[in-house]
Amino acid sequence: MALVPATEINQMNFSTKGFVKEEIWEQPEDGSTLTWTDLSIYVRCKKPRMLRPAKFSYKRIVNNVSGAVQAGHMVALMGPSGAGKSSMLCALGHRYHGGLLVTGDVRVNGRRSNSMHLISGYMHQEDLFIGALTVQEHLYFMANLRMDRRTSKTAMKARLAELVNVLGLSDCLNSRIGGIGIDSEHVVLSGGERKRLSFATECLTDPPLLFCDEPTTGLDSFNAIALATVMRHMADSRSKTILATVHQPSPDVLASFHSIILLAEGSIVFCGTPQDALDFFQEQGYKMSRQCSVAEFLVSTVAPTPGAERETERAVRDLSHHFALSEHNKEIDMILNYQYQMAKETTEMQEINYKEPFWIVKLYWLCYRASLEVLRNPNVQWIRIFQKVLIAVMAGMCYTGAMELTQAGVQAVQGALFILVTENTFAPMYAFLALFPMQFPLFIREYNNGTYSALQFYLTKIISNLPGLVLEAAVFTTIFYYLAGLRETFYAFGMVMLVTILCINVSSACGAMFSTAFDSPSFAMAYLVPFDYAVMITSGLFIKLSSLPSYAYWIQYLSWLMYSYESMTILQWDDVENITCTVDQPYLPCASSGIQVLDNYSFSIDHLFPDMYAMIGLYFGFHIIAFLFFIRKIKTH
Repeated sequence: MALVPATEINQMNFSTKGFVKEEIWEQPEDGSTLTWTDLSIYVRCKKPRMLRPAKFSYKRIVNNVSGAVQAGHMVALMGPSGAGKSSMLCALGHRYHGGLLVTGDVRVNGRRSNSMHLISGYMHQEDLFIGALTVQEHLYFMANLRMDRRTSKTAMKARLAELVNVLGLSDCLNSRIGGIGIDSEHVVLSGGERKRLSFATECLTDPPLLFCDEPTTGLDSFNAIALATVMRHMADSRSKTILATVHQPSPDVLASFHSIILLAEGSIVFCGTPQDALDFFQEQGYKMSRQCSVAEFLVSTVAPTPGAERETERAVRDLSHHFALSEHNKEIDMILNYQYQMAKETTEMQEINYKEPFWIVKLYWLCYRASLEVLRNPNVQWIRIFQKVLIAVMAGMCYTGAMELTQAGVQAVQGALFILVTENTFAPMYAFLALFPMQFPLFIREYNNGTYSALQFYLTKIISNLPGLVLEAAVFTTIFYYLAGLRETFYAFGMVMLVTILCINVSSACGAMFSTAFDSPSFAMAYLVPFDYAVMITSGLFIKLSSLPSYAYWIQYLSWLMYSYESMTILQWDDVENITCTVDQPYLPCASSGIQVLDNYSFSIDHLFPDMYAMIGLYFGFHIIAFLFFIRKIKTH
């Protein structure tokens, strides 16, 4: 059945009056029924201790609850702030982070599911997107990353057109989503459009289960009602099972839900229709004033009152106890028993007929998406290239005419080579510090949804930034090399270019390692600065490498600055047999040939290619360590 067009959303209306009480244990022919029993959720709490490691403990926020959401039903999970609504939604949708400990039994159609992300969509409260993309591009990329690989392009486009139509995204298809670094001249999405886009993303694979965390929060009444109405229509027409957390919804939004689950103090206080909830509370002696809405009345009744927390806890316990003895709770028990019985009688396991896109195909689309982000964000690339050109011109002009085969010329050449090394080291290394922390929230969300793997994401970041790094090194080296007047042979220039490209990529790999090792760029920078000093001092310019003390001698083997500097020095002084000495100052040391220049820095003419191999080894070594740090960070989240 086709989804309702967006033009008909305003014509659909639901009323809180006249709810018909159903036998909610009746199993629909299609769809998935979600059940949970004895569900408890614990959150990890960190207690810092002076001069000792922090102490960790677990606090229970959801206490041994059971419930069900029948196929084709849209249920609101309500409760005061801090009641555990979002944590419970995470636990039921199998999207909980490392700080949560979940116990209990969650089943779909009476069976445990180890692939919840394949049969469910999860709409988060906070909308996270790549702001440089348009709505159309975002949906197309996500469709190629998440939809079954057997889906034809025609079917994929038809699905996208259907979602765009039902959710009213047609007018903003070519608008940028908006985000940090996006030019303000481009039209970006409103809050309501971002919510609808987020919901459309989770509906791409047409999952039978939908978990929505505060879908109407931050929206005006019109957009909130419109989104809730579309969600209700999906539940009715496609037998979707929708569980959504809401915080004091308006009467019209609340009317879109078939029933509610009221959570307070970690316990379920009531399950049923809003009208049944109102009747239940009135039976317990709670009266709703005429000025108060149903949702406001229910939430405020069980919300903690400052100064009267114990009284509220006692009231919540009484309500939970009376609900456990009510007919409404017996109906939930009927659902649970029915689902378990049906699972026992059905001997055949229902297989998930889904084939995810091929690994290399996902990598392709991720690289494509990341490349668009880099190209459309001028702060990422073009400003840095302009800065490289400016520095290359200024520094190169300072060395113009100084490259002579004299002792002063030796000093000028070595200084120019060191500038080539440092300008392709520090800027890219520090630029990479913010790369992974900045996009980690979006990654962890898509990773938990099974969109792609950690390795695919990591490779995407490296591959998408590779052309920019090569371009930066090539632009700076070309301009500076010829302005400074370094050795004018094609071989020397080409090999120096290759060394600088290796140098800038090893630097970025080191930056990636520190970026993934720490949670914030500021912490990473604090530890990277001492490391910078160590590799710079052992580069060969500031101290003769052979004179390094034994306890620090090994540091030079981690210094790609030393490998780069030695390689460039070899390329400049190889086959140079005569260098003029200073006649009027014979007491000064004189390097009369290229070999002697190399000896002064403890460099060897045979180390050119071994230095390049060592830089390649450092490049892969840094990235392997960085990826291991990245995996560790994922596990802690």
